[in-house]
Amino acid sequence: MTRAVSAARPGITRLATAVRLRPAHLPRSRTVRTWQYTAGAATAGLALAAGVVTVAGPFDANGQRTAERDRAAALERAGGADHGRPAGSTGLARPAPSAAPVLTGLGGITGAIGTKKTAPDGKTLSDVLGPLLDASELGDSHAAAVVDVTTGERLYAADADKALTPASTTKIATAVAALSALGADHRLTTRAALEPDTGELVLVGGGDPTLTAHRNAGGWASLRTLADGTARALRERGIDRVTLSYDTTLFSGPALHPIGVNDNLAAVSALSADEGRTDGSVSGPATRVGDPAADAAGKFAGYLESAGIKATAPGPSKATTRAETLATVSSPPLSALVERMLTNSDNDIAEALARQTALAGGRPAGFAGGAQAIAMQLRKLGLPMSGASFHDGSGLDRDDRLTADLLTALLVKAGDPGRPGLRSVLTGLPVAGFTGTLTDRFADGASGLVRAKTGTLTGVNTLAGTVVDADGHLLAFAFMASGTTDPQAAQSALDRTATALAACGCR
Repeated sequence: MTRAVSAARPGITRLATAVRLRPAHLPRSRTVRTWQYTAGAATAGLALAAGVVTVAGPFDANGQRTAERDRAAALERAGGADHGRPAGSTGLARPAPSAAPVLTGLGGITGAIGTKKTAPDGKTLSDVLGPLLDASELGDSHAAAVVDVTTGERLYAADADKALTPASTTKIATAVAALSALGADHRLTTRAALEPDTGELVLVGGGDPTLTAHRNAGGWASLRTLADGTARALRERGIDRVTLSYDTTLFSGPALHPIGVNDNLAAVSALSADEGRTDGSVSGPATRVGDPAADAAGKFAGYLESAGIKATAPGPSKATTRAETLATVSSPPLSALVERMLTNSDNDIAEALARQTALAGGRPAGFAGGAQAIAMQLRKLGLPMSGASFHDGSGLDRDDRLTADLLTALLVKAGDPGRPGLRSVLTGLPVAGFTGTLTDRFADGASGLVRAKTGTLTGVNTLAGTVVDADGHLLAFAFMASGTTDPQAAQSALDRTATALAACGCR
């Protein structure tokens, strides 16, 4: 059911066809404030820049995140209080409305109102955010910045130039650097090549961290598909058995992150399938195989045999320039990989994209080369790099250092209308209460209004992203805390701060 909304939030006098939602787990007595947030989210926070996202990502053809649409349907309600749902109701008559104008229409900060609003006042923001950021839960050192995405004006700063450990918010920098170096439409290709002199078949890794062993890959490149195409090409040449090898030389070492063997990241290789996961998962920590390339090549050999081609046990090799490519599979566009990386905080994708950025910049494709290439790309963009120090692409390295000033500048750059190729940095951010690492956060706060990358290491909690405030302004924020002792309490403190920013007209 859709209705027109009147005065659902302060400053909003008329919003067309907004969806009224109530999280199912909240009692009716607590729905008014939640509804105020969610009404704004439906019209201003659920999808950014629909015209530049691709169907390869987690979006429908209208730019609506499918997870948000499905959850909106599941949580549909009518009016400002729960009036129940008619028997047999199947949810919304159409998807929850996206907010394509959030970026393109914020030139005058008009939202759905048509009246230009002034930006939040820095003094008022300081009065609201200062006490929240000084909470003991946020440890012994913190930094923060809030910036108007439309104008780039910094509205609030607290030690914004202090370089702190960023944890996984580092992935925002990795995303901007990779997209800048390679372009949003760039694809990563895995191929099978036949050596003309020896008849050796070489599986050549292209550094695609999203390559999967599954046939129904949902748009991601599949080893099964590659094996089927390779088998057809071999049969056309009258070949029914091959010596199989695999080539991982696109990336250089070391393969192991400085943290060592860890469930959060497989050994980094130019060839892997399903990130070397052993439990069938697609995100989060998981036990990994020791050698992702050998594992992928072994699976490829099995698929060849199923297609009628006998293959030897594969070993490492290097394809020559004379090798004839028999079949290829390519990843979705880089923009889709960036979205998946940010939404799920995927360390494997982050480290692969850092290496791809290094290759684009003519540097060795290892941890050091990737870190140097990220910094180089950000300097080219004119971003504030004072104090910044990169050691990887994922943020797992505790020696990484970023500032709140840099994080907000990255987000503003991604929202620049003149750089549409960076837009997936914003559309990939987890949505509070809806997607990725924010699915279970902000349940009683700014659900749908906050899009942010989380960051967590022992003693470190960060949150950086965008929020639509009470007047419809799109703001970029970065909150960083070090020396925290209770990660859950620190997360809650950061969430309260972002929720206060969403609720603030602050003028």
